Amino acid sequence: MIPFQKIKLQNQTAFLFVLLILFQGCEAQNKNTETDIESIQKSAALVPEKISYSGNVDFRMAAKIATPGVVHIKCSFKPQTLQYEGEDQFYNIPDPLKDFFRDDPFFREFRFQLPQSPQYNSETVIGSGSGVILTPDGYIITNNHVVKNADEINITLFDGRSYPAKVIGNDPQTDLALLKIKESNLSFIRYGDSDTIEVGEWVVAVGNPFNLASTVTAGIVSAKARNINILSDQGAIESFIQTDAAVNPGNSGGALVTLEGKLIGINTAIATPTGVYAGYAFAIPVDIVKKVADDLMNFGSVRRGILGISIRDLNSTLAKEIKIDRANGVYIDSVIVNGAAKEAGVKEKDVIISIDNIETASASKLQEIIMRKRPGEKVKITLIRNGNEKKELIATLKKQEATPELTKSKNIELLKDLGIELSPITKEDQKVYNVKNGLKITKLYDGKLKRFTGIRNGFVITSVNNRIISSVQSFMDAVAAQERGIMLEGKYAGDPTYYYYAFGL
Repeated sequence: MIPFQKIKLQNQTAFLFVLLILFQGCEAQNKNTETDIESIQKSAALVPEKISYSGNVDFRMAAKIATPGVVHIKCSFKPQTLQYEGEDQFYNIPDPLKDFFRDDPFFREFRFQLPQSPQYNSETVIGSGSGVILTPDGYIITNNHVVKNADEINITLFDGRSYPAKVIGNDPQTDLALLKIKESNLSFIRYGDSDTIEVGEWVVAVGNPFNLASTVTAGIVSAKARNINILSDQGAIESFIQTDAAVNPGNSGGALVTLEGKLIGINTAIATPTGVYAGYAFAIPVDIVKKVADDLMNFGSVRRGILGISIRDLNSTLAKEIKIDRANGVYIDSVIVNGAAKEAGVKEKDVIISIDNIETASASKLQEIIMRKRPGEKVKITLIRNGNEKKELIATLKKQEATPELTKSKNIELLKDLGIELSPITKEDQKVYNVKNGLKITKLYDGKLKRFTGIRNGFVITSVNNRIISSVQSFMDAVAAQERGIMLEGKYAGDPTYYYYAFGL
């Protein structure tokens, strides 16, 4: 588990995609042909003892139940290199070192040449994390970033037995992946209910930090429905349970459980300036995990739908503007033509206060609720219009499809988040900069590039992570394709040197 500043547990990320939200659901199918993990658990599990929350808190039962159901995951990766072509050769640098040096000013500003050595091209990279056994026959849930691009995945159980695993399916939008090993009668962790878990309630985290197998820590639920902007995938779902249970690198994909030993979350991220635990950890709620795991097991992918609205959190300033007597809820910036919300009668400037009678105090909570449903399902939307007019509308979720409105809005938000305006270079620029392709930064204002790099106005971006850039769309596509971070290559007018600027997503 690697820290985020804000960062994903293995990879630095702090990318903000907010304006247009795709609300996720899983496509309706004939239930008679599907397998339901929760039903499997209920038929196979023993009923745990009841826990008393009065008197001294006892974590022993939670540890006894959860520890055998958490596995150690080791992945092997073939080393990948970045190769820069052109008049000035830069370097071939292995991913682990690239990740380590990403934020180093020397790495950003100057050329860095590694000595050529066969070990950089042949040595296998080993990564590790945690996973949670969901069924007796070996289905295991973990974070997608733990196993993504792995050449081999090995699972070690609590008792030391080891098995190769295969990926059944993964979902970058929630950072979850489902694995399978060939075994039976395994210990597993039963699902709990993340909706009913309360702030201040005791929870236990189980995982393998720093390769220390079967480590148990405890804390309380610090907050719910947190959006920390670490998932860069379009339509990403972030509605984390925040806890102060100690979580460190290696806990990724591990369990967050109640005192009864029931699963309420998958540990995914930490907030820290140091790279290790500093007081805050974040877990994917089990009510999201249930839907994703069932879809991956039945279909190999999560079948998504959209509500079709552009939203943001309501705040006191916005509440005054629209003359509404509340300061929380979900404000509708725009409604997509022919979308589910539009057909239901939702309008711009409406404020959604609940979905299916579940309060939506924030956009992330609304995302979480819609995530559990499938295209074709109906949802009841309760909203306030014109400041005081309460309405209840029924919307039928639709399938997720790429739309021009989505692409345009995402592009606008990306440039705003980076803090730049771009324009294609002219023939005169080609001569001045001595380049054949690129985009010029015509305006630089407050954003990630200004805050985290030394880039200056007038810089011409020629490539992003070794992808040639010749248009604004090619720039957007190159940035969207990355999850570990961004490396910009380019030149300044009249300077023959190629400069490199790196920053986390």
